[in-house]
Amino acid sequence: MTKSSPQEAKLVPDILRNDLCAGCGGCSVIAPHAYKMEMSSDGFLRPVNIGQVSTEVENEIAQICPGLGQSLSLNERSSDPLWGPCTDVCSGWSTDRQMRHRASSGGALSAILKYLLETKYVDRVVQTAENPDHPVANMAVLSSTTEQILISSGSRYAPSAPLTALITDLDRSQKHAFVGKPCDIAALKVMMDRDAELSKAIPITLSFFCAGVPSELGAFEILDTMGLNPNDVVSFRYRGMGWPGHATATLKDGTTSQMSYHDSWGGILSKKVQHRCKICADSVGSAADIVCADAWHCDENGYPLFTEAEGVSLIISRTARGQSSLAEATAAGYLQTERFPIADVASMQPGQVRKKSAVAARLFALRLMGYRTPRYRGLQVLRAAFFSSPVELIRNFLGMIRRRPR
Repeated sequence: MTKSSPQEAKLVPDILRNDLCAGCGGCSVIAPHAYKMEMSSDGFLRPVNIGQVSTEVENEIAQICPGLGQSLSLNERSSDPLWGPCTDVCSGWSTDRQMRHRASSGGALSAILKYLLETKYVDRVVQTAENPDHPVANMAVLSSTTEQILISSGSRYAPSAPLTALITDLDRSQKHAFVGKPCDIAALKVMMDRDAELSKAIPITLSFFCAGVPSELGAFEILDTMGLNPNDVVSFRYRGMGWPGHATATLKDGTTSQMSYHDSWGGILSKKVQHRCKICADSVGSAADIVCADAWHCDENGYPLFTEAEGVSLIISRTARGQSSLAEATAAGYLQTERFPIADVASMQPGQVRKKSAVAARLFALRLMGYRTPRYRGLQVLRAAFFSSPVELIRNFLGMIRRRPR
């Protein structure tokens, strides 16, 4: 079979034109000669074309790009229309008190990573951490010690592309745990299905419930609201050091300034989420082996309470591999857990219920306007819509028409 010659890129520009890019960096992994990830003027990671691509390469990108859609293979597993495949569901926290306090919600994900490293199940962990040269931003890191896991703990509400670590940093002779957003995991799983060597190098994947990727400009707005000059900031935490914890900026002189989670996420960051996230059908990490989230306490109306407390994580295993790792980490004393009914998850994650149940109406609106939209298979988008009222579906339909992609 003769390969086609390089040509002007068409697929990725079309994805960008329809505002479907999730910023995962998968295209730069498939074609590092053609794309690199850079921060756009509106504060999102986007691929920049640096070379020509062939038809074959564009086809490969189309297969893995979460912006174009996602196919979930259940392999005889049952799947909840809101929460995806669940082999085990529990709440819990890290038994390491420092880890529990530093992490965003109980430290369960960090505790599992600690277990995987210390028992030599993996040699390193691919994850996201603060960029020391640009504290509000993220960078992909490979952690090989508990101390590095601890440093990287805590949510980072800014664009990230941990898949880019696969380009030059991944030693395929070693075993890795991979931690990423649901869209990162979806892209990675397709790559792993097509690359046996990569699949062997990454025996386990972990994710988290995602409320969307905010623009980096949101962090600058937080700093501006605090009355701070970004050039004076040497470290920036979006959460953690308590539950839910505060957005905390540390300055060159050692002083700190803080903003509550209610004000930082609720008042600023949540309003700057990229378009692709608003039509995401898998913000709960259905493709991962294990996923963690906040086990929020809610008021009588079902809204999360953001009063400070000791962190508690919701932990869901989705595969046999994830279930055994969770059970072993608990048995070894890295985690304290208790079973949690899947039917009760909606009461602690009402935002995820609203988000998933609105996807069908939003996609319908975009298609009527002629926009390209993601194609989802196995994620039960239509079934999820029944968890919303007709009034809410109409509101989301009209809202998407008003907020059409730029």
